[in-house]
Amino acid sequence: MKTSARNQFAGKVVAVRRGAVNDEIELAIAGGERIVATVTRESTESLGLAPGREAFALVKASSVNLMVDGDTARLSTRNRLAGEVARVEPGAVNAEVLVDLPGGGSVAAIVTIESARKLDLKPGRPVTALFKASSVIVGTAD
Repeated sequence: MKTSARNQFAGKVVAVRRGAVNDEIELAIAGGERIVATVTRESTESLGLAPGREAFALVKASSVNLMVDGDTARLSTRNRLAGEVARVEPGAVNAEVLVDLPGGGSVAAIVTIESARKLDLKPGRPVTALFKASSVIVGTAD
């Protein structure tokens, strides 16, 4: 499968928390990191999402925010992947920032040039990539 989403995480479902309309799916990905997604109950059932099921998570780079020197405990964002800046590709208005994760994966974020400057984003800089559970698309191979 090919997608336009820059962030593609292969993993395994480790938890399903049922809700009245939406369910919360937790995936373990490379390096022991966890990603949480909210999907409809219908999607949980049609994809067969249950603990142990192989699945993948997709997140658009434009849905990823970056934070430096912050206290992530005081944020409502469920997904927080700490790493360090590997590369910054500046464009006319935005920059693409690639963040290497400790488990060998990476996450891409699109931020404005001004934000990249204010955050002093450069290779080696520790950052946390943040994205909401509602920004995650979950899929399975079959």
